[in-house]
Amino acid sequence: MAQIPNLENAPLNLNSLREQSQKELLNILKNIRGRKLLVIDQKLSGSLALVTQTSILKEHGVDNLRHLSKDPIQGDAKNIVYLVRSQASLMKLISLHIHHDVSQGLQREYFIYFVPRRTVACEKVLEEQKVHQLLTIGEYPLYLIPLDEDVLSFELDMVSKEIQVDGDTSSLWHIARAIHKLESIFGVIPNIRAKGRASKRVTEILDRMHKEQPIASTDPGMPEINTVVILDREVDMVTPMCTQLTYEGLLDELLHINNGSVELEGSIMGVQGGKKMKVPLNSSDKLYKEIRDLNFEVVVQVLRQKATSMKQDYTEVTTTSQTVAELKDFVKKLNSLPEMTRHINLAQHLNTFTSKPSFLGKLDMEHTIIEGQGYDICFEYIEEMIHKQEAIFDVLRLLVLFSITNLGLPKKHFDYFRREILHSYGFEHMATLNNLERAGLLKKQEAKSNWLTVKRALQLVVDDTDTANPNDIAYVFSGYAPLSIRLVQHAIKYGWRAIDDILKLLPGPHLEFKRDVYSSASSFETRIDAPVGMDKVADGRRSLVLVIFIGGVTFAEISALRFLSGQEGMAFELIVGATKILNGRTLLETLTENL
Repeated sequence: MAQIPNLENAPLNLNSLREQSQKELLNILKNIRGRKLLVIDQKLSGSLALVTQTSILKEHGVDNLRHLSKDPIQGDAKNIVYLVRSQASLMKLISLHIHHDVSQGLQREYFIYFVPRRTVACEKVLEEQKVHQLLTIGEYPLYLIPLDEDVLSFELDMVSKEIQVDGDTSSLWHIARAIHKLESIFGVIPNIRAKGRASKRVTEILDRMHKEQPIASTDPGMPEINTVVILDREVDMVTPMCTQLTYEGLLDELLHINNGSVELEGSIMGVQGGKKMKVPLNSSDKLYKEIRDLNFEVVVQVLRQKATSMKQDYTEVTTTSQTVAELKDFVKKLNSLPEMTRHINLAQHLNTFTSKPSFLGKLDMEHTIIEGQGYDICFEYIEEMIHKQEAIFDVLRLLVLFSITNLGLPKKHFDYFRREILHSYGFEHMATLNNLERAGLLKKQEAKSNWLTVKRALQLVVDDTDTANPNDIAYVFSGYAPLSIRLVQHAIKYGWRAIDDILKLLPGPHLEFKRDVYSSASSFETRIDAPVGMDKVADGRRSLVLVIFIGGVTFAEISALRFLSGQEGMAFELIVGATKILNGRTLLETLTENL
């Protein structure tokens, strides 16, 4: 299982959240008598690893763990416990197992626990497969997982597709439930700011939950979270389509970080034998915590300086007599050598990609599109990519960025690109192109784009960005300030009203209101016009702001929020909650559907 991040320095007591999730899982296992085999939906295994450890599961009667697959269960286990997300395809795999066991005359008990809640659609599949009556069904309400000290994940991978393509908004109940669960631990959040259709809906569901299950607030002090800012991903689809240039962002772009680790060839890390290995990436690694939010250009310089300093220390130790205290300091530095080696190897590997002319050319094109210049140049560049049959996700990413910033493409260009993609990459991509159109990411131009107005008003392009000593969030994309984080910046400093005209140019409604922390009776809707304030925490600590992204967040955006949080005179500390961590490729993958 993955390395669990150290949460001791977290702005919130996230250990209590993790402990609660672990306790709920262990209670499920306690209620099943005898030894058991735990079968986990593969997508959940990383999440589960951040909540508990294999040794603890074994103490609670789990003899073995395996991933859910179509292969029948071998061995003589009497109790089979399935831990799965609510997906029809997984129900069919479970049904296959049970049908196989019945045909072999095996006597077993089956338990299925849905994460985070059961659905009628899944139970219908189990009934159709004639296995429902053989199962004991329950729920494991895993709504929030601490990925790091300041990052919480709802682990809802498909939210963008479900909402924008399928019209399925059931995930919004999960998000509201997760916020409600947070409030039951840390107190009712007094200030809410939301932008987007899904965000507004979450606040309405949260309102209903508070009326049905009021949170008793006996503590006369202020709640631990002062404000929640909820943003729909569709409000800013530009940012994830851009290539992230922070160290953590680039690692995700090129190696894909999954639940706080990357899996890669051992040879990249200097290990012979050709086996794949998992490399943990979270704040438990002190060097990673120091460099993850820096622009990658700067990371290489920092690692070089640290290596040079270590080399000089080594020379001094071997050539001059040292006191015991000096030797002790040197040995302390040596303890960080494995971390140094790890990140030098990773940086060297990333450098093989970032130094390629094709990578640099793509970055230039992204900046040209964002600046709203050179329509013909961009058109020709994407056309050439298609004719060269470059990776389809690279093509789609740039094409989507081109379409969003222009509020669609002229009909002749839309039809042309669609036809060229299908000819070049195959007609099986037709369903993907239809999904992109339904999600509004690739469409025909029907009105004039307001991108240039938004870009100017919010200063999204910052010339002469100093990546080594940044004074603006634009450093995370070497000159482009993420639209989403500019909105958060305004939300926490001045409230929405200061940029009301700009917000109206972006998708979905926006609202802000103050809630009565001590009364469950006051409805959100009736308090929308109440004055919104940022309350100071009595003991001198900074106010805590939770920023939630419905549809996912990129590592570059998290870095930008950490940068804001670390600014001198900043009155607020920021933590992030997101349905998933994503980048342009992984977002587009969720919309992919092959015919």
